[in-house]
Amino acid sequence: MRRMPFAPLCKPDLFARLVTGHAARISVVTPNQRLAQALASEFDRRQVEKGLEVWEAADILPFTAFVDRAYEDALYSDLAAELPSLVTPDEEQQLWEELIRAGRGRDLLAVPETAALAREAWQLAHEWGLLAGLKRYPLDDDAQAFAEWSRRYVKRTNDARLTDRARLPELVAGVLGHPSVKKPALLVAYGFDMVTPQQQALFDAHQAQGAELRACAPRRVGSKATRVACADAREEIRQAARWARLRLEQNALARIAVVVPDLGKRKNAIRRVFAQTMLPGGGKQTLPFNISLGDPLGAWPLAAHALLVLDLAWREIEFERASLLIRSPFLAAGDAESQARAQLDAALRRRAEPSITLERLLPLVSEAPVLAQRLAALAEFRKARLFAPQSPGAWGRAFSEALELVGFPGERALDSDEYQTLGKWHELLAQFARLERVTAKMGFGEALARLKRMALEALFQPETPEVPVQVLGVLEAAGMEFDHLWVMGLSDESWPSAPRPNPFLPLALQRDAKLPNASPAENLALSRRLTAEWLGCAGEVVLSHPLREDERMLGASPLIADVAVRSLELPRFDTWRDAIHRTRSLERITDTEGPELGAAEAVRGGASVVKDQAACAFRAFAIYRLGAEGIEAPHSGLDALERGTLVHHMLASVWNELKTKQALDATSAAALDAILANAADAAIARARRDRPTILAGRFAGIEKSRLMRLARDWLALERARGEFTVIAREDKRALEVGGLKLNVRLDRVDETAGGQRIVIDYKTGESKLSSMLGARPEEPQLPLYLTASEPDASGVAFAQVRAGDMKFVGLARADDLLPGVKTPGKAGRSGAAPDWDQQVGLWRVEMERLARGFAEGQAPVDPKRRLQTCEYCDVKPFCRIYERLADVLEDSENG
Repeated sequence: MRRMPFAPLCKPDLFARLVTGHAARISVVTPNQRLAQALASEFDRRQVEKGLEVWEAADILPFTAFVDRAYEDALYSDLAAELPSLVTPDEEQQLWEELIRAGRGRDLLAVPETAALAREAWQLAHEWGLLAGLKRYPLDDDAQAFAEWSRRYVKRTNDARLTDRARLPELVAGVLGHPSVKKPALLVAYGFDMVTPQQQALFDAHQAQGAELRACAPRRVGSKATRVACADAREEIRQAARWARLRLEQNALARIAVVVPDLGKRKNAIRRVFAQTMLPGGGKQTLPFNISLGDPLGAWPLAAHALLVLDLAWREIEFERASLLIRSPFLAAGDAESQARAQLDAALRRRAEPSITLERLLPLVSEAPVLAQRLAALAEFRKARLFAPQSPGAWGRAFSEALELVGFPGERALDSDEYQTLGKWHELLAQFARLERVTAKMGFGEALARLKRMALEALFQPETPEVPVQVLGVLEAAGMEFDHLWVMGLSDESWPSAPRPNPFLPLALQRDAKLPNASPAENLALSRRLTAEWLGCAGEVVLSHPLREDERMLGASPLIADVAVRSLELPRFDTWRDAIHRTRSLERITDTEGPELGAAEAVRGGASVVKDQAACAFRAFAIYRLGAEGIEAPHSGLDALERGTLVHHMLASVWNELKTKQALDATSAAALDAILANAADAAIARARRDRPTILAGRFAGIEKSRLMRLARDWLALERARGEFTVIAREDKRALEVGGLKLNVRLDRVDETAGGQRIVIDYKTGESKLSSMLGARPEEPQLPLYLTASEPDASGVAFAQVRAGDMKFVGLARADDLLPGVKTPGKAGRSGAAPDWDQQVGLWRVEMERLARGFAEGQAPVDPKRRLQTCEYCDVKPFCRIYERLADVLEDSENG
């Protein structure tokens, strides 16, 4: 690190010289883009204050742009034939990756990450003049690998007449003597806390060409510094947001900044809290703050959906990602078919697998014609254009054509952020196409992976109007001037920050060269300088730190421990939610009834209508009258419901073949196995109609064996019964009870040799007799079937088809009707009547009461078992049960 030995120049004198215009050949160079913009804005503001309407723009630019301009001057001169071409950062990354894979890094798992670190080492080596030192210092394995990669990188780029940004300042310094390269008469280095040897060499080269070198620094002010200790990081962000809003309301022209050392990690939390605090109205208004660190381009919705299209064309993707694509507004007819596509997505969640391919998706989207047509075109294009290896330029065109086929970026007008994102996406594709200068043909998978990495590495932030509040990283704030500054996160664990030496350069070399981040001593020195700058760059400076992180207690950084602690009196501004609730005018109306069902109106849902009415009348009303339903998540294989359905269908097929107990007894083991095998095959085929990809291959064989084993064990229990005939299997019936018309399906009805009928319902889970007894029974289907469809039956029972626990669970007129099933009087269960006839009477009354309540529109929010009933309910957001229970608790506490 070197201090610039330039003669100082104060800012007023600098601005006075800049006013003379371009003829004076004055250039101002800053360490970063943000400082250059801030200085240029301040210069322009001063011209406006003077009453000027027109003036020449000051030549103020960051160091990298200053170097680029000199290179471009040389490139458009007669030097062009001698100059190497400048590679883009993406081309450079590609070169390093290829060299690493071909050399010592061929077995590495994280080649892109390794290449990024190697690029950083290459940049540091040139900035700080370390390449010669690699020969003088002992090298570990990593440094030896980097030395080998560097030699091959130099040879490859030299052979191709290429250069990179790490070497560009040296190249520019060598061509400054050419008359075509413009050189300033006065070169001012503004806001440089330090210069690297490479920067110093370029400045010296300008001086050798006759340029006057001066240094200028921001004006330092005597600040009023305060230290604030916050409970934790979240509270620290909230206080900073409230402070910023208060200062902005006190002076709308104030320059306000919040500096965050770990901005990358805390960016999203800061954006959320600042937006809630500083823009309580919400919506698409311009935020009064700007976060300097952008988001990856691939995280912006428009670009993310473009990558999704290409991902779907390439391979199997998760259904949740395909769901985003189905509902995407960035595809053709995204608005026109939005409702149909939303309904299609909800339906597919019941049928699709957790992962899906383009080929499997195509036959499922016919209900959205435009989407189906566009995806079919993409599938054809995939076969024709996306399989053979191609150059990056050809891939860039293919990707654009694939997106055009699906109608990207959609039919609606893009807003400002989306329009800028689209422009950045096109730039990304152009940058990708340029990779063909440094790499050969690649396959679809490799090309797409590269494009996705580029999209994630390219930080993007839409341009917005100038705003008064800036949220900055540590180095971005260097050289800036503010009226009010808040620096957060200055705990004893975080400040000074931990060293981060590059692993590919010898540590001793980095320390001897005094690289920032190379050692604790250098980090401490840098942190001290930055802290001193903060204390002098604003009239008000607030330094904050959290007192706790998780379970750890924290203190203030030693660098700010001497700053006096005091509490800030900050008002509690309304958030969006607070603003809405504060202006509310509530009228409480007790409304627990909807309109009655029409006399001829049938309701879908079968016995589940009565079951849900018993659990909670509002649930039944919401689902079966209003059509409310939850959105499912696709699952792998079979869930419990699907396994139970398979058992139902299989046993129905078995009894359709056997029909009687006598036939069961007469069937040999081999013949029974054949019947079971056919029934299992039929059940599996039926399941495949709804979910074509399940139960394929070995999985189908395993499930068939399971079904046959269960059925065989169950039929062993059936053999212990007396003679009977299965007179109904999966029998569809229309019934009416309490004014409610329902279509139901009875699993099975048996008739004994004595003419007694038994209604049976298969269950693959645990069955309890109590679930069909008492008021509002949890499982009312058997009482419903009995009273409304089989009133003369002598028994009802769940057939519990469960491995290791096969049994009948129910009630009957006589004890010997079914194995293990007793009369109501002997069942020993609360809610059971003394005998069968009285039990049937109780059931009839309860079924009619529940059915009549539903038909009359009764819909109170009244879960039978409170939160236990609500745990898996889909309509909780509709009835707002948790808010209701909170109100009840609050009323009871206040009462």
